[in-house]
Amino acid sequence: MNEARVLVVDDSAAMRALFSDILDQAKNVTVVGAAASAAEARDQIRELRPNVLTLDVEMPGMSGIEFLEEIMGSNPLPVVMLSSLTQAGTETSLKAYELGAVECFPKPLKATPEQFSKTVGKLGKIVLAAANSNVKDRKTVREHKAPEAHFEWNGYVVALSASMGGIDALTQMLAAFPEKCPPTVVALSAEPAVVETFIKRMDSELKSSVKAAKDGTPLTQGTIHIAYDPERHVVIEPGSPAKLRLIDRDPVEGMRPSANLLFGSIARGSVPAAGAVLTGMGVDGAKGLKLMRDTGCKTFAQNRKSALVSEAPAAAIENGAAESELPLDDLGAALIACCNIG
Repeated sequence: MNEARVLVVDDSAAMRALFSDILDQAKNVTVVGAAASAAEARDQIRELRPNVLTLDVEMPGMSGIEFLEEIMGSNPLPVVMLSSLTQAGTETSLKAYELGAVECFPKPLKATPEQFSKTVGKLGKIVLAAANSNVKDRKTVREHKAPEAHFEWNGYVVALSASMGGIDALTQMLAAFPEKCPPTVVALSAEPAVVETFIKRMDSELKSSVKAAKDGTPLTQGTIHIAYDPERHVVIEPGSPAKLRLIDRDPVEGMRPSANLLFGSIARGSVPAAGAVLTGMGVDGAKGLKLMRDTGCKTFAQNRKSALVSEAPAAAIENGAAESELPLDDLGAALIACCNIG
């Protein structure tokens, strides 16, 4: 794994000092410079050769979003956007993901000492993962494979996990799902306020329905359920139909919602399903997906080349959890095929 060489870009001297201090405390992360504007950042990118940027959304002159678009259009670099969590801020975060930002991270403006301590560790891990991401391989032109010409549901559920890079991956993959898609459950580790805005946008744009996961919801055709509450896990309760359950429980190996717990509930309940681990940090999902495969479910991983952050799918591939690894363009079609009688 490459060390992260970070350039901090923010028009506020206080914020530059704050984030430089946070990142200097992180393992395998070095702050190589700080810039107050896009113009300064351009010069420092050429001189200092950072392999990741943190970039403020709101800057005078050229905004962070405009500068992000310039970077991605000329010489793509991994970028972690830093922004507020207002409604406008979450919309801007989605735009940043569309343009190619690896992650959007909320500024800890009113954090308690305990929250700030957590922020230190989390941001350091994100920046390190960003420095090792596949930004240069990211497709800028999206071509969706058409769904099956005839889809007749065979009773299988689709279960997915994603974290870093997940919003962009899900935007691409779910667009190819048919209107009456198999019931789909996604364990998504991302900033909750951004996910809420993402769900509203996807629900308005896709043929199928996209909803926040709710306890007790029956799993029926045509709905994609996204679980993202960092305070609750999501599992599937077997039955006719199967149901979602949101449960209060400590994080599992540091994750909540835990993909391992979601996939494991499918395996233990003998729920017919197809599962996949998408782009993300860490190894969450690998153990649970292996349980699914061992009980006869169909299992996949996004291939490491197409995953923006390949850590999670790589773990699922290396432990034998995934029957095959597929590029994102093919993965959605493969999942739908598993759930189609025809």
